Amino acid sequence: MKTILVSEFKAKCIGLLKQVQKTKKPLVVTLRGKPLARVEPIVQPKKRVRLGALKGWMEIKGDIIHSNMEKDWLVQ
Repeated sequence: MKTILVSEFKAKCIGLLKQVQKTKKPLVVTLRGKPLARVEPIVQPKKRVRLGALKGWMEIKGDIIHSNMEKDWLVQ
């Protein structure tokens, strides 16, 4: 992980932010040798599946409304 002084970060802020975005590696900003902030790239979330996008991927076999499940729930 790369570290940089706060004064240098202030002078080169835009370029450093673009570099972090491009390389996907975090950057630690220090003040008097102590970590002050950590700059990380934002991870874009995966595109969400729209409602109904999986239509037709499943097949229902049999009657799911009037099914007899007594044998599955009998306690002996």
